[in-house]
Amino acid sequence: MKVGDLDRLVFIVGAPRCGTTTLAQFLKEHPAVSFPIIKEPHYFAQNDLRGLSDRELRDRVESEYLGRFFRNDASLRIGADASVTYLYTPEQLEPVLRLWPDSRFVVALRNPLSMLPSLHSRLVYVGVESVGKFEEAWAAARGRLARRRALSGLVDPLWLRYDEAARFATYLERLFSVVGRERCLVMILDDMVANPSEQYRQFMEFIDLEPVRTEGFQVHRAGRGVRSLWLQRMLKRPNILLRQSVAKGKFRAPPINLLTGNGNAALNMILAVRRQMLRLNRTQLRAEPISASIQAEICSHFEPEVERLTNLIGRDLTHWLRVRA
Repeated sequence: MKVGDLDRLVFIVGAPRCGTTTLAQFLKEHPAVSFPIIKEPHYFAQNDLRGLSDRELRDRVESEYLGRFFRNDASLRIGADASVTYLYTPEQLEPVLRLWPDSRFVVALRNPLSMLPSLHSRLVYVGVESVGKFEEAWAAARGRLARRRALSGLVDPLWLRYDEAARFATYLERLFSVVGRERCLVMILDDMVANPSEQYRQFMEFIDLEPVRTEGFQVHRAGRGVRSLWLQRMLKRPNILLRQSVAKGKFRAPPINLLTGNGNAALNMILAVRRQMLRLNRTQLRAEPISASIQAEICSHFEPEVERLTNLIGRDLTHWLRVRA
C-alpha cells in the first residue's frame, strides 16, 4: 500500500480504558475503512519520524507501517489506527499531517477514579502489572519512573505511572498544539454509556462517514480478572527469545498474546498448553473497593488537570473530583 492510496486516517488516540475499543469497532465494521491487521499498531508512538525528509518519511511509512499493518485494497480510501499510546506522544503525530493533512483524531476520556483502577486491572491481566491491588500500585506509581528495565517491554511506561496516565489536560493541550483543535473530537465515556446512539452519530459525523449501525450501540466494557498474578505474568510475559521466534520480525506487537506457532509443531504444543492455562487462570473481574482516603488523594492530585480540562473542552467535569461512598 502507498501513502496516496489513502485520503486520510482516523486515529483513536486514547485514553486507555475509556471506550476506545467500542470506537475502534465502529471503524472496523465500516465498509469504507481500511482497518489494520491489529487494533493498535503503536507505530508513530514507537518511531519518531519528525527529522525525516518528505521522501524518507514516505518510504518508511509505506514500508514499516502501511506495508505491515494494512491490507492492500485500493477501494478503501480511509485508514484507521486505534493506538491509545498516541495520546502520550502527541508530538510524534506531526509527520502524519505531512502525509495526510485531512486526518482526524478522536480522544476518549473518563473519570480518573474509574479509569485508573480499570487500567490497573487490564495491566494485571496482560501480565505487565506486578502489584495485584490498585491502592498499592497507586502508592508505588511515582517510584516507577526510574525503573526503566522493569518497564522495558511495556508499550508505554506511563501506563504504570498511574499518577501520570490520567493527566488528560496536559496531553490534550499538547495534542491540540500539534494537530490543531479543529481536527480533534473529545468524547466522554459517561456520554457513550448514557446515550451511545447519539455519540455514535456524532463520532461518524466528525470523521465524515455515513453511519452504518442502526442498533447494538452498547459500549464495550469487558474486563477480566486472574486467579494467580504470578502465573499470569509468567504466561503473558514469556521469555523474549520465544516472543521473537513467534513474531519473526513481522511487527512489534504489544506484550499481550502469542497466538500462533508459525508452523512449528513443538511451539504449537507449548502455545496450546499456554492458552489452556490462561483460560483456567481467568476469572470474573471483581470491583475492588477504594478507600475514601485514596480517592481523596487521587482527586487532589488530578484537581488542577480536571479544572484545566473543564476550560479546555468547555465541559464542567468537576464532579469527577468527588469522593464516592
